[in-house]
Amino acid sequence: MSLLAPWARGPSRLLRCQRALLASGVRGRGAAGPGQPQPEQQLTIRRQQDGIRTIILNNPKKRNALSLRMLKSLQNDILHDAESKDLRVIIISAEGPVFSSGHDLKELTEQQGQDYHAEVFQTCAEVMMLIQKHPVPIIAKVNGLATAAGCQLVASCDIALASEKSYFATPGVNIGLFCSTPAVALGRAVPKKVALEMLFTGEPITAQEALLHGLLSKVVPEEKLEEETMKIAQKICTMSRSVVAVGKATFYRQLTQDLKIAYHLTSQAMVDNLATQDGKEGITAFIQKRKPVWSHS
Repeated sequence: MSLLAPWARGPSRLLRCQRALLASGVRGRGAAGPGQPQPEQQLTIRRQQDGIRTIILNNPKKRNALSLRMLKSLQNDILHDAESKDLRVIIISAEGPVFSSGHDLKELTEQQGQDYHAEVFQTCAEVMMLIQKHPVPIIAKVNGLATAAGCQLVASCDIALASEKSYFATPGVNIGLFCSTPAVALGRAVPKKVALEMLFTGEPITAQEALLHGLLSKVVPEEKLEEETMKIAQKICTMSRSVVAVGKATFYRQLTQDLKIAYHLTSQAMVDNLATQDGKEGITAFIQKRKPVWSHS
């Protein structure tokens, strides 16, 4: 069985996912033609340069709420050309003072109905799981408030950097909607008692507290956030894409296993890694005291 995430095994599944997203109403980024209705607001902005894809949550007037349409747009941007060797790392950031306030509560009213509610939470879960299954590292860059499903998004990313002014909370209990799905990612990122205090009280924690408890990788001054995030992303870009993909998939796979099985899985992964072209190249380059030339295979 391949240790690569599903998206790294070939384009067929990705293409099916992308077709499904288009069929579900996620719009392209082209302008409307003459006589056509104006396109809906572009809820996420996708840019890519030198192997680094930046996805920007782009609805600051609504506090970048993770509406169903926002979730599908984010999903589409993460999936786009996921198997391409030109993609090496993804950064998720946001416009405005709120990274994300979580779900759009207007979508969770009684009038919308349970089927719609189920679609919202299922789509959200798919996005969060996609982040772990994706072959490249995904970094959250937070400059502001991240609450409920917005906090869940941060907790789901592989790496998370935040400015000193950022805060994190799971306040659903205050409005009678316990943050049960955000608790999945939060409870895997921070100690149980910290997660439960956040969930039971809804009180926010500071960026420094989030760093202390493991929700964040690094906290920096606001003016340094872009520089520090890019420094990490650019360093990842110097590595073999295929080696990173196998390593990421193996890391998450072994986390849920007991110690013996975890060592069995990771030992086999290293044996398989050494048999790859880049595994061989890396060892040879080290012995020859030169920089490796990666083929990303």
